[in-house]
Amino acid sequence: MVGTMTFTAALRELRTAQKTSKGVSLYSRHINRPLGRVLAAAAFRAGLTPNRVTLLSALVSYAALAAVALLPPSWALAAGVYAGLVLGFALDSADGQLARLRRESSAVGEWLDHVVDAAKITALHAVVLITFYRHFDLPHDGWLLLPLLFQLAAVVIFFGGLLREKLKPAPKPAPGALAPPPPSRVRAVALLPVDYGVLCALFLLLGSQTAFRLGYLALCAAYVLFCAAFLTKWFCELR
Repeated sequence: MVGTMTFTAALRELRTAQKTSKGVSLYSRHINRPLGRVLAAAAFRAGLTPNRVTLLSALVSYAALAAVALLPPSWALAAGVYAGLVLGFALDSADGQLARLRRESSAVGEWLDHVVDAAKITALHAVVLITFYRHFDLPHDGWLLLPLLFQLAAVVIFFGGLLREKLKPAPKPAPGALAPPPPSRVRAVALLPVDYGVLCALFLLLGSQTAFRLGYLALCAAYVLFCAAFLTKWFCELR
């Protein structure tokens, strides 16, 4: 049945096979995952495998990031980079959804997805450092340290969260336990500053050096604060 499923049927099937929304920000829940569903259904009809969708996500994302490093900032570049990063992020969601639809989830697929994500997070802040150095009229050389701090916080959050999921034992449901409460909308809004989709949107400001620089500084501060909070929370949970 899966092999002959139409686009509409695949989309309907994907709506019932979503991961939990607990701990997921508003952007990922209401924009990235639905967009990923559409791309996953299209990829299914095109006969693509989940790993090919992962590699397509990497190609689109890395091309957008390379443009940041190679080209001078402009509003046209800002729009193109944003479109590439958003599409790459949606494809990153689509690969897992496609794997569930095709009943093909695998360890190698999960490994490839995490490797691509790790490279993308590292490269994003590296290209910001490059464009700061090559194209920005910075008020002080200390601004060149900002992408390094942002990169450190982002990488620690990414790997710390992954390890927490792997190491924390799954809770055993108690007999007669009530259904879990719905995901908190307040928490979903609070997590927006550290959502990759919001970081993608920051590149819409790339046409203005001052706006991009100050927006990048604000998001960096948010990541550093969230990093400290997440590490404290995860350490207490695992202990």
